[in-house]
Amino acid sequence: MTLTSCPFHGDLLVHADPVILGGFGSYIFAMSDRVASQTTELNDPQDIKNPKLGWLIGFLFLVSFLGLFSLVPLRKVMIIDYKLIYPSGTATAHLINSFHTPEGAKLAKKQVKTLGKFFVGSFFWGFFQWFYTSGDDCGFQSFPSLGLKAYANKFYFDFSATYVGVGMICPYIVNISVLLGGILSWGIMWPLIGTKKGSWYPADLKDSNLHGFTGMNSTFKSSNMQKFKFYIHSSLLCTCVCILIAIVQVFISIALILGDGLYNFAKVLYRTVPVIIANVRKGPATTLPISDDGNSITTSAVTSYDEQRRIDMFLKGQIPKKVAFAGYVAAAAIAIGTLPSHLPSTQNVLAFCNAYGCGLTDWSLASTYGKLAIFTIGAWAGADHGGVLAGLAACGVMMSIVSTASDLMQDFKTGYLTLASPRSMFVSQVIGTAMGCVVSPCVFWLFYKAFKDLGETSSEYPAPFGAVYRNMAILGVDGFGSLPKHCLTLCYIFFAAAIVICLIRDLVPKKVSGYIPLPMAMAIPFYLGSYFAIDMCMGSLILFIWRLVDKAKADAFASAVASGMICGDGIWVLPQSILALAGVKPPICMKFLSRTMNDKVDAYVATLS
Repeated sequence: MTLTSCPFHGDLLVHADPVILGGFGSYIFAMSDRVASQTTELNDPQDIKNPKLGWLIGFLFLVSFLGLFSLVPLRKVMIIDYKLIYPSGTATAHLINSFHTPEGAKLAKKQVKTLGKFFVGSFFWGFFQWFYTSGDDCGFQSFPSLGLKAYANKFYFDFSATYVGVGMICPYIVNISVLLGGILSWGIMWPLIGTKKGSWYPADLKDSNLHGFTGMNSTFKSSNMQKFKFYIHSSLLCTCVCILIAIVQVFISIALILGDGLYNFAKVLYRTVPVIIANVRKGPATTLPISDDGNSITTSAVTSYDEQRRIDMFLKGQIPKKVAFAGYVAAAAIAIGTLPSHLPSTQNVLAFCNAYGCGLTDWSLASTYGKLAIFTIGAWAGADHGGVLAGLAACGVMMSIVSTASDLMQDFKTGYLTLASPRSMFVSQVIGTAMGCVVSPCVFWLFYKAFKDLGETSSEYPAPFGAVYRNMAILGVDGFGSLPKHCLTLCYIFFAAAIVICLIRDLVPKKVSGYIPLPMAMAIPFYLGSYFAIDMCMGSLILFIWRLVDKAKADAFASAVASGMICGDGIWVLPQSILALAGVKPPICMKFLSRTMNDKVDAYVATLS
C-alpha cells in the first residue's frame, strides 16, 4: 500500500516506488534547463541535463536494485529479532488475511467485520473531508485544534485516520518518542533559533540571489501556483535548505537518525559477525548464515502457535546467499563504474537506518538522505566541476537505495504475517521494480513531450520541487560553510546524544529501558512537524482507554480497527486523484482565522458590496 503525506510525491513519503523515487517532479526536473532558466546562478551547460527516455530508464535500473540486495541478509534481524512493526506492512497483512479467514473461526469472522466497518468508515471520512478543501489552507487538516499559535508551529490534530491507525499499531514508547521529538524541536528549539536572527544567520535576507529569501520565493510567485501555496509552504518549512532554520531542521534530524541507526547497525554486526564466521568454518551453506542462525539478538520465548508457524515459514523460504551476494556485487560494480565511487560504500548503513526508522514509525525519510547527498557530493565536486548536477544525481541514488530497502522490509513484514515465502516476496519486488523502471519513465516522457511548458512557473504543471531541489544543489556546492552558524555543532551534539541514549537503553534493566525514548522516533518530527505525532498519540490514547475498559476485546480487535483505518484512508487517495484529474473541485472551503483577521476580512468584503 502506498501512503503519502502530501500531494507532491517527490518529497514526504511512507512507502515509495520508482514512480516517486524517479524524481520526475524533483531532482530529475531540477537537472533540466527549464528549471535552470528560473535561477540566476550555476545554470551553465555543465550543470544541465535534460530528460531523455534512454538515460532515465538506465538510471533507474542502476539505482533501484542496489537497495533490494543491500538488506536481504538482515531481514531476520529486522523482522524476527527486533520485531519491528512496519505499520503499513502490518495493515496490509491484516487486510489480506481477512480475505482468507478459515470457515468456522468466530473470532476471525468478527475481526474481518470490524476491519470492514472501519475500512468503510475511514474511506467515507476521507470523502467527507474532501468537500471542505476547495482552497488553500482549508479543511479539517488545517483545523487549529490547539490554537493558532500552536498551529503555526505544527501542533494540531489533523483528523487523519491513517496516523491514528498507525498510532494504535505502534508501541506506546514509539508514539511518546515522536511527540517528545515534536515538543523539543517545534515547541522549543525552532522558536529559540528564530530569535537568533542577526547572530546565527543574517537578519536581512532580501538580496536577489538564490542564497536569500527573495531568490527562493521568486520561484513561486506565479499566479498559477497559488493552488499549491499551502503544500509548498509546508514543504519549504521542512525541506528547503534555502530557508536557514530549515537547514538546521534537516541536519539535526539526520544527526539523530544516523546516531541511532549507526549504533544499532554496529550492534547487529557485533552480534552476527561471529555467527557468520562460525558458519563459514563449519562448511559451505546454501543460505545466508544470519538468516539461518537460531540465536536472535533479542531472543524471546515464542508464545503462540501462530507465531511459531510464521517464524518457521519466514526462515524456510530462504534466498540463496549466492543470489543475494552476487546480485549486490553486480549492482554495486556497475554503480561504482558509473556513479561517484564512494556512494555505494555508504548506502548499506544508510539503508539500514532508513529501514529501521520505517519499521518503528512507518515513515521513510528517503528525501532526508537525499538532501544529505546533495550537500556532501555537491561540495565534493565543487561549482567548477558540475557540482550541481553531481549533487542532484547523488540525491537520486541515495533516495532510491534507502527507500527501496525499506520497501522490501515492509513487504517482508507483510509476507511474515501472511505466511508468504520471503523468496516469493523478493522475486515479486524485483519484477515490480523492473517494471517500474520502464513504465514510469515512459509515462513521464509522454507528459514531458505533450506539455512543452511542463516544469515552468507559468505552466499548469509547474513541478515546484524541481526548483526547490536545484536551489538546494546550488547551495550545496558551497559546502558546509554555507550552513548557518552552529549548525554542525548542534548536529554533533544530537548525534552523540542519540548514541548515548541507545547505549543507556541497552545497559539499564529491561523494565526501565521501556520508558526511555527512541532517538530514531524523536528525529522524525524535527523534519516533518508535530501534527502526525498528535494523531499517533491519539491512537495510543484510544487503545489505552480501550484496554482499561475491556483488555481482551482490545487485544483481539485493535489491529483490525487500525488496519481498517489505514487501508480505508489510503484507498481514498485513488478516487481523490481521479476527481482531480477530471477537474472536479471540492465545493466548500473551511478556513480558520483569528478574530483580528476575521474582522479585516469582513471589513474588506463590506467594501466590495
